[in-house]
Amino acid sequence: MPVEMQDVSSALAELGRLRFGEMKVEDAMHEIVRSTHAIFDVDGAGLMLADADHHLHNVAVSDDRLAHLEELQIRHREGPCIAAFEDKELVRAEDLTQEARWPSFSKHAVTRGIRAVLASPIPYNQDAVGVVAVTSEDRRPWSAEAELALLAFTDLAALLIASMLLGEQQTELAAQLQSALNSRAIIEQAKGVLIGQQGLTAHDAYAQLRSQARAERRKLAIVSAEVVRGAIRADGGN
Repeated sequence: MPVEMQDVSSALAELGRLRFGEMKVEDAMHEIVRSTHAIFDVDGAGLMLADADHHLHNVAVSDDRLAHLEELQIRHREGPCIAAFEDKELVRAEDLTQEARWPSFSKHAVTRGIRAVLASPIPYNQDAVGVVAVTSEDRRPWSAEAELALLAFTDLAALLIASMLLGEQQTELAAQLQSALNSRAIIEQAKGVLIGQQGLTAHDAYAQLRSQARAERRKLAIVSAEVVRGAIRADGGN
């Protein structure tokens, strides 16, 4: 069933009250996921937020498939939601049986009833703090209307998160997100160092940091901080 923009507008108008603190942020996120699931007529919808290690964890889901989506992406360290989060852009996968970008993830996702995914990063300032995603158990060519609709729901989630982070009441979820933002800042600095020193792309720089952290069994932010400190010392010695 195609996404009707009139239905999206009506749903967003109904959800508009969420911006004015009429319910807890966690409950509001569940409402966003519920509406997203209904509008898209998909098999699953979910909202994932990052932790300090840059793992995406489910905060609100409509279907058990999203638990598989979280697990498989953390295990294989690849997938459409990770790509959307890292690259800070909308990612579409119409048929994971034909997908070459994330071979390990795709193979296992199909066996768990996930064949198509549309993922949109949740922005905060110049960073991403999570992803809103919808999934289908069948091949699904995502339309331009579907992409615009998901971006609209993502923007609403971003407003909620911004209000939570800027608010005086600090919840556990807000603390988790702030930690993720702090680690993201140092990781971006480390990527910049590697890009400047080795001429890497941003993607390859991140992959190198992640590979080092995995090999040394250390947190990505700690490894990144060491790279930045090393660059500062080297500049100081010149």
